[in-house]
Amino acid sequence: MISILIPTYNYNTLPLVKELHSQAVAEEIQFEIIVLDDASQNTDAIKDNFKINELSHSSFERNAENLGRGPNLNKLVRKARHEWLLIMDCDTFPGNAFFLRKYIDAIAKESDVVFGGIAYHREIPESDELFRWVYGRKREAVDVKTRLRNPYQNVLTSNILVAKKVLEKFPFPEFITTYGFEDLVFVLKLKEHNIQVHHIDNAAFHLNLEKSVVFLNKYNSSLKNLKYLLDNKIIEADATPLSKLYNSLQKMKLLFLVSIVFRIAKKQIVRNLVSTRPSLLLFDFYKLGYLDALSRTT
Repeated sequence: MISILIPTYNYNTLPLVKELHSQAVAEEIQFEIIVLDDASQNTDAIKDNFKINELSHSSFERNAENLGRGPNLNKLVRKARHEWLLIMDCDTFPGNAFFLRKYIDAIAKESDVVFGGIAYHREIPESDELFRWVYGRKREAVDVKTRLRNPYQNVLTSNILVAKKVLEKFPFPEFITTYGFEDLVFVLKLKEHNIQVHHIDNAAFHLNLEKSVVFLNKYNSSLKNLKYLLDNKIIEADATPLSKLYNSLQKMKLLFLVSIVFRIAKKQIVRNLVSTRPSLLLFDFYKLGYLDALSRTT
């Protein structure tokens, strides 16, 4: 029935697997849990993750070399034996005791793609992790009512149920090996082929909050991915709010103003983003300025 696929990297995935295993056993369904480590270096996490093999219908394997998220997910899909694939990030956790039951109910409605949503705990984290927490709560934790207004927006592959036949036909992009926008490419492919995304209220909590500096650097990497997607016409300019705005300013020949302000204010903006009061408005400008800077260096 369901193959639960969890790509992992330098993270103790055992608690997540134990919870999902417990729920699957209670539901008395056919299932398997496959955790695929993408060449982690954290020996403590690896040691704990090998304990996954002690659970029934569960396995933990490691890649000999780092593949990147897209190729790692596709490898998991190829390993899966069941017709429904629940993909979860290693640093997520079911938001309720009926998490799997809700997805099983969604299967009965014959939806090929079902997104449950992402949530963040209310507790304020350490000061050097605030940026990731604020961004997640404001931009990723979107309620189901809002998601239903535009089913192809706000979809993340960190908690999503997909029919195996869909992922076999439309695999994750393997040319994206670093953080960022592989979700977008996949979802746009679904939209292009009129494959509907069904939304339910079944959020998974995102637990692992990177340090603010780490998250900013990862986002810089994702913006390089976005530039690649735009330059190679893999996505249209209006595919994201950021690229749409960038394209509009480019047509109005106003990007030079963005460039000037970004060069002057970049250090101050970064200082704010890694502070105890990060501004997402400033982050939006930072993304625009960084994307413009990338375009000026090529």
